[in-house]
Amino acid sequence: MIFTSSGAGYHSESKAKEYKHVCKRACQKAVDRLRAGGMALEAVTAALIELEDSPFTNAGTGSNLNLSGEIECDASIMDGKSLNYGAVGALSGIKNPVLVARRLLSETQKGKLSAGRIPPCFLVGKGAEQWAISHGIPACPTEKMTTKFSLSGYKRNKRKMELAEQVEMKRKRQSCEHENNSACLDTVGAVVVDREGNVAAAVSSGGLAMKHPGRVGQAAHYGCGCWAENARDISLYSTAVSTSGSGEHLIRTMLARECSTAMQAENTHQALLEAMQNKFISSPFLAGEDCVLGGVIVLRCCTCGEAQRSEDIQAVLVEFLWSHTTESMCVGYMSAQDSKARVSSSYI
Repeated sequence: MIFTSSGAGYHSESKAKEYKHVCKRACQKAVDRLRAGGMALEAVTAALIELEDSPFTNAGTGSNLNLSGEIECDASIMDGKSLNYGAVGALSGIKNPVLVARRLLSETQKGKLSAGRIPPCFLVGKGAEQWAISHGIPACPTEKMTTKFSLSGYKRNKRKMELAEQVEMKRKRQSCEHENNSACLDTVGAVVVDREGNVAAAVSSGGLAMKHPGRVGQAAHYGCGCWAENARDISLYSTAVSTSGSGEHLIRTMLARECSTAMQAENTHQALLEAMQNKFISSPFLAGEDCVLGGVIVLRCCTCGEAQRSEDIQAVLVEFLWSHTTESMCVGYMSAQDSKARVSSSYI
């Protein structure tokens, strides 16, 4: 099963249909992999590629532009079975950042490099781009990843900044309403469980509009952007989480891992609400913040009984949950038995 999100933030009604369509397509890509016998890691990667390729999401193609008018992407992926993780930050020139994160994860599983060197699991900037190309991931010019929407947004924000400088106005804290209307928090993500009960999670983002070059958001940070962990005991649940929102808030609270831990409780709905309130909105690590913006998609599952033969498929009980403090969040889900994905636009 697959659970996706096109991000937490502000989704204009004029583009609501597009956000739903991309969530549906991402679900279908993941389910196609699962039906072909693919594992959770393969399926979640397929979903993220579809989300990154959409010009309507803030990830891969169509990402927000930074202060210099360039695209710098963050992404990470985690495998619940091995607990390995791969990530890239401030990556330019690669169409699908999640592919680099996935390759980093795979390379760490091969063991040490020459001379006993430990392989990297997280690379940033030019080093990440060079590593990707050297490992067969093709480069993509930034102009091919820039859309009319992202470019017009950059020009509009640039004019606002120039005007503020001309009248010598000090930069003030934006209100929650203004931040939501900026539509710049849409980090895409997905969580998956396969036929064997293995879970995986992934997340990808172009980051905040007009961010400083080199800024790395929660999408690349361990325990902040995504989390996946198979149950290590029959009394525990497997969990997978992907987050979206203000990267600085999510980094300081490690919300992905906190939500995963909370999902061991019996009442999952109450546990998620309490995690969002106590570990995020009212977190002491965010004291003084008057507008805490974030969203999560969560998968919890357990296997029912044991397979009698190796070729038998175990029944897996799955729960999907989501929560957000932003104005809206679009989600989609689908199982291998479903003929089509179900999507929902959530508003508060």
